[in-house]
Amino acid sequence: MSTPKLKGLILAAGHGTRLRPITSLRPKPTIPVANKQLIHYAVDNLVEAGVEEIGIVVSHDTIEYLKKSLDNYGKARFEYIIQDPPLGLAHAVQVSQDFLGESPFVMYLGDNLFQQGIKPFVEAFRPQDGINAVLALVQVEDPRQFGVAIIENERVVNLVEKPKDPPSDLAIAGVYVFDSSIHDAIEGLQPGAKDEYQITDAIQRLIERDYNVAPVVVDGWWKDTGRPEDILDANRLQLDRAKRQILGTVEDSQIDGAVVVEKGAVIRRSTITGPAHVGEGTVIEDSTIGAYTTVGDLCTVKNSEIEYSVIGAGTVLERLRKPLRSSLIGEEVVLHGNGADYYSLVVGDKSQLTLE
Repeated sequence: MSTPKLKGLILAAGHGTRLRPITSLRPKPTIPVANKQLIHYAVDNLVEAGVEEIGIVVSHDTIEYLKKSLDNYGKARFEYIIQDPPLGLAHAVQVSQDFLGESPFVMYLGDNLFQQGIKPFVEAFRPQDGINAVLALVQVEDPRQFGVAIIENERVVNLVEKPKDPPSDLAIAGVYVFDSSIHDAIEGLQPGAKDEYQITDAIQRLIERDYNVAPVVVDGWWKDTGRPEDILDANRLQLDRAKRQILGTVEDSQIDGAVVVEKGAVIRRSTITGPAHVGEGTVIEDSTIGAYTTVGDLCTVKNSEIEYSVIGAGTVLERLRKPLRSSLIGEEVVLHGNGADYYSLVVGDKSQLTLE
């Protein structure tokens, strides 16, 4: 018997407060990693796993940004579901019931990245074998900041939220697969931390009602991109997978290693060391671009040195006499500089700075 057709649910209604000012003008799932928006990774992973209908859980503040991001993406059918205010993951499922109906579904946190995609979690969902839910789990060094799963006989038998004395090192990652039994489990939940309705409480109800919740340990790396340093690390991990591809124009420049230069980009009198990614239409002149740097589309970089950074689309960087390192720069930012030993910045969209 084949696995039933699953729907997808991407959660993208949060405010991304830990990433401000980057998220002051746009939602976190539209932040690029290796010049690809986070939500596009989520959609691609769902489509690769066979999901064709995807609900995007949004707020009134984020819906237009996400529609702009996805309406021309063309890889699935999207429906937008308002969750405002966002009151937790279980609440997101509850407000999505009209879209989900009785279908089994994959719930995907829109700011999570998985090296190997999500097919293993979908393939482990076998209702014909009595499996009602699947949890993606990842081994972590310090489980105290996560929800932690206890496993016995290939079943999840208990969940503990942010335990002081962790009973295991298996933390809950950002993908869940459920059948329709989750809706009854959510009904009547009481709010927990931050007055939010926790999906872990609903899953615990499934366990107590003797439903089968199967664990699947993540293969490869997993990133929750909640903070600027997480975006930079995710960018590093994605760029490590890049292959050299020069589609733009390179004049009197040195390009070393796995560097992607997109079409329409122009590199003049510069050095780029990979892995690195230069977006479409970007102009780089008299500059040095170090490893693990992403420069977005339609940027201008002149007389500057950048390393281990993410530069948003439409940004202008000129005369940065000292290196820009470990920085997350938003879209349409203008940076002029002429001093300091080096710069390490987090700059929101449409900012203009002169660096002394």
